[in-house]
Amino acid sequence: MKEFRDKVAVITGGASGIGLATATALAREGARIVLADVEDSALKAAVGQLRGLGAKAIGVRTDVGDRAAVFALADEAFEEFGAVHILFSNAGVAVGGPTQEATHADWEWSMRVNLWGPIHGVEAFVPRMVERRQGGHLLFTASFAGLVPNRNLGPYCVTKFGVVALAECLHKDLREHGIGVSVLSPMRVATRIDFSRRNRPAEFGGPSSEGVYSEEELATLSGRELGADEVAALVLAGMRDDEFYLHTHAEARQFVRRRWERIDQAFDRLG
Repeated sequence: MKEFRDKVAVITGGASGIGLATATALAREGARIVLADVEDSALKAAVGQLRGLGAKAIGVRTDVGDRAAVFALADEAFEEFGAVHILFSNAGVAVGGPTQEATHADWEWSMRVNLWGPIHGVEAFVPRMVERRQGGHLLFTASFAGLVPNRNLGPYCVTKFGVVALAECLHKDLREHGIGVSVLSPMRVATRIDFSRRNRPAEFGGPSSEGVYSEEELATLSGRELGADEVAALVLAGMRDDEFYLHTHAEARQFVRRRWERIDQAFDRLG
């Protein structure tokens, strides 16, 4: 997709971070924007910000883990703008701690948002995009943790590995329909995902102001912290060039290489 003017983009987790930065970049290119988020006040502020740029934008409060809510989001997007050309499944949450100590609620909440959210997006939007034969592009926010396992991030890694696999499958299956697919796998980005427990529903343990990492742990993490605007620029460039894997940090390459080397070397045992 070379041009974004008058294209319609739906972005989940769109009220802050990478989602809002990408929405802003697309709005400046003349795209029409549908933002989805669970935080009402942030969503209203984000829509106001986009309209302040002269963009046509609406906000739809959406819990991506709720299949009916995502279908309602699709209905509103198509009703408002008549088409959807870009779907960015970006909403995500994170919980920390040793994998073996994760509670069932940790797993369930992580799966609901990080994996079922993108799956619901595929179910609600992609058949309509295929039917309309206008092409388009799907974007998924995975993570470096979806390519290489990380300590103390079991539920996050498992769900983000799933997002990468979902995107890889769609990349093959949608090629004949002219719908591009990209999966974004950043390391550290200046977003509020470390504090995503602020939105944790009561049935999964309730909200908390506690972060994923302590300040001491943050200081030990690999990779620079990038601004969300930098990542958004990479996302738009990736769509224009129809790139599948969107990387943000060159320093991630060594870790990905080591993982695949270990996988490859394991075949040596077969003789």
